[in-house]
Formats: sequence, structure tokens, C-alpha cells
Amino acid sequence: MTKTGISLEMIYDARRMLRDVARLTPIISAPSINENMYIKAENLQLTGSFKLRGAFYKISRLTAEERARGIIACSAGNHAQGVALSATRMGVKSIICMPAGAPLSKVEATEGYGGKVILVPGVYDDAYAHAKELAEKEGYTFVHPFDDDSIIAGQGTIGLEILDQMPDVEAVVVPIGGGGLISGVAYAIKSIKPECKVYGVQAKGAPGMLSAVKNGRVEALESVSTIADGIAVKRPGDLTFEYCRRYVDGLVTVSEGEIASAILTLMEANKTVSEGAGAAAVAAVMFDKLDLQNKKVVSIVSGGNIDVNILSRVITKGLVKTGRLSAFSTCIPDKPGQLMNLLDIIGKSGANIMSIDHNREDQQGGVDTAVVNAVLETRSMTHAEEISAALIEAGYELL
Repeated sequence: MTKTGISLEMIYDARRMLRDVARLTPIISAPSINENMYIKAENLQLTGSFKLRGAFYKISRLTAEERARGIIACSAGNHAQGVALSATRMGVKSIICMPAGAPLSKVEATEGYGGKVILVPGVYDDAYAHAKELAEKEGYTFVHPFDDDSIIAGQGTIGLEILDQMPDVEAVVVPIGGGGLISGVAYAIKSIKPECKVYGVQAKGAPGMLSAVKNGRVEALESVSTIADGIAVKRPGDLTFEYCRRYVDGLVTVSEGEIASAILTLMEANKTVSEGAGAAAVAAVMFDKLDLQNKKVVSIVSGGNIDVNILSRVITKGLVKTGRLSAFSTCIPDKPGQLMNLLDIIGKSGANIMSIDHNREDQQGGVDTAVVNAVLETRSMTHAEEISAALIEAGYELL
């Protein structure tokens, strides 16, 4: 047992408690992403994310008196659903503080599982502060989303499953927000198969754990900004920091475009829906952020609760990142037939015109020219570059 309190026996106990609650999620081959790539599909877990595991195990270990007081939690959405469902199954009252900007789908799902939702202005950390305040004021039992050994042990059951399902795994890639998931997974895997590498992935706009490990101390970021709302955490946990420093082999970040591309690829190639946080680990493998050559790799797709209202924007960002949606602007003489000449070049290139705007009043144009803005459906980044080259060769200046 480490000084922080977790043990392998505790993770096995969590697996026993979760046997009739959590699904054994599949490991699925993803050769279109990487030849030796597999995904652990926690997006198919009950409530749509791994968070059910830690929440249920934590609440199952509470005393009768702690349950009687009712429980309170804070969450960007997935922990909220796990706590609400677990509490309802055990006949316990649950109150969940969520950021006001949390996806409506996650808010409604939490209420559907029996939790009372309080929306708090700001991000996850603001919801956390309000939940702690209410816990002290009203006497509720606080259930932390990641910085708690029982929560970490529950998430660690994923590590046990990966080793059972794929004993020859050589590397596991895990998304990180507060650090509960990677702490449990890394502890379980390193305790049983220490030669297996465990890597963590954060959004470039929310690198709290990466900064903590680099600087040797936990500090809150001034702000976070990412489409991966499930890992948009300003301050990682103190316990999880210790686990990451001790058991994780490396940490990297991925951009918004890379996350969006991973979401798109998972949808197209693997027919699976992932939220931003869930796709972060896949993005790290897709864009070669880690040295995984010839290694059998499992990336954890931690959740699939993406807000449908932003899904189209995410898909568009992914199409742009991979060169399948391209845009250009150019000036043409304001004379009959000039637009047709431009469109003829595009048509012969094999691109599909998604939208086009011919504007005589654009400030970038002259008195006798018009500015054309076009959005094209292209096959790849190379195809888009070929179209640009063809236009330049024909005498067009790309703005």
C-alpha cells in the first residue's frame, strides 16, 4: 500500500463491487488509426463514461451516517451522472453542482438518473468551490470526482480489465483532467505488469497535470479552454499528482484540431462516438505524440457524452485539420466569364464546391475586380495543396 492509501487489493475489491453494476467494455481494434492500435471503449459504459466505476465504489464504502446526510458532488457532466445513478441505486439523495456551461444533454441525463442539479457560473473549479461550500453549510457528504482513493480504485478496475483482455499490451494511453482515471489505471498496470508503459494526454488548453509534474508542485491554471469539457480542469488533484509522478511514463498535449480529428476518425472508421476528452488519447496516437513504434497500444476512450449541438462544429474542425474541407480567396477581373474560368479549374481538380461568394464590394478587391471566397470539399491536405498550385499556375493570387 502506498502512502496515499490505495492498494491492488482495493482495486480488486472495487471490481468485485462493480461486477453487477459496470459493464465489461470491449477492446476494439483500430488499424485505421495505427496498425497496432486498440481502443478500450468506455464510451459504451453505463452512463456513457468510466466515471460510474469510481462513483459507485466510493458511495458503496460510505457509512450509513454519511449516506443519511445525502451526498454532494461537482462535475462537468460525467462524474455527475455516475454519482446520480449510483446514489439512486443505493437509495441516497444526491446533489450535483455543474458548470453553467455544461452540455445540456449531461445536465438532463444527471437529472434523469435522480440527481438534483445546481448550475454554477464558471468552469468545473467554480462548481467545485460551490459544492464544498454547500457541503460545509448543509452537512452533505462530499464525493470528489478524482482526488480520492476510493474513486481512484474504482477507475483502476479499467487497468485490470485491459490486462485481462489483452495480456500482451505494451502501452496504455489515458486522457487526463484531474487525474483520477490515469492514477487508478497506472497503479493497477504498474503493480501487475511494470514493463507496460502508461502515458497521459491533456488538452493543450488545459495542461494542469503536465504543468504540475514539470514544476514539481500542483498549482491552479489561470484559465482553461478546450472542446474537451470532461478534462477542462484548472487544478489537478494532490493525490493524483503523486500517482502520476510515480507511475506514469510520460505526459503530452493535443490541440483542439487534433482532438476534433480523432472524434471524426472514431466516428468514420470505428463507428463509435467519443466526446472530446475521450478522443484525446486517440489523438495522441494519431498525431505521433508518443514513441509507440511497433508497440501494441490501448487508448482509453473515456466517454461518449458529446453534446450534439457542438458535434457539427467538431466535425467541421476535424475535416479542416485533415484537409478534407478547404477554403481559399482570390481576386478575379470583374468581367463576364471570369468566374466560370475559375470554377472550371476547380471542377477539373475533382473538388466539390460547398459554398462560394462573389463580392464586388470586398475591401481586398480593386475598383475593377471582385473577391471570390470558396469552401471546397477535398480529399486530403495534398489535394488541397494541388488545387492551390493549379490556381497560382493559372495566374490567380490567393489571398
